[in-house]
Amino acid sequence: MAFDPRCLMPSGPRVARPASRGWNSLKTVAQIAVMWGLLLGVLPLGIDLVERWLGSPRLPACPGLGAMLFAVASLLGLATANALVRDGEGTPLPLDTVRKLVVSGPYRHVRNPMAMFGFAQGFAVGLWLGSPAVLVYTAAGIMIWQGLARPWEEADLERRFGDRYRCYRAAVHCWIPRLTPFTDDAVSPP
Repeated sequence: MAFDPRCLMPSGPRVARPASRGWNSLKTVAQIAVMWGLLLGVLPLGIDLVERWLGSPRLPACPGLGAMLFAVASLLGLATANALVRDGEGTPLPLDTVRKLVVSGPYRHVRNPMAMFGFAQGFAVGLWLGSPAVLVYTAAGIMIWQGLARPWEEADLERRFGDRYRCYRAAVHCWIPRLTPFTDDAVSPP
């Protein structure tokens, strides 16, 4: 009998109440400030501090490469959040998730760009600091997201959007971006 990680989570995210784009944008900015501050600031810096205190081996710090990767991933992450607010009528937060299936912006190329760009930011922080432990922290985040969050999120999207989501999922990979943008024609309701 296979373990189903969805049994550990509630049945699905809470769908956003109808709200203006401005209100959803404000909630999204607040979420980004908290999540980025904790997951890409406080935790990696704490991990790095412990790593230095223990005298663990270090990688050569690459602040230039780390900063460039962080900036690009951050801009693409913000474009992803904007697509969720603009076209999904919700926010990236599972407690206030989109009301409509989003297949625009970065979602035209990869199924979960928010996770992809967030993990790229995590690797960028690890490169910037030269911290192997921060890189391991980011890799662990990928495994947790892939094993727990992704199945839960995809089950909810399939439940709420049915054939439209199944068609999109069949055409757009989770981690490997499409070179040609996906078009909404294939998933538009009849």
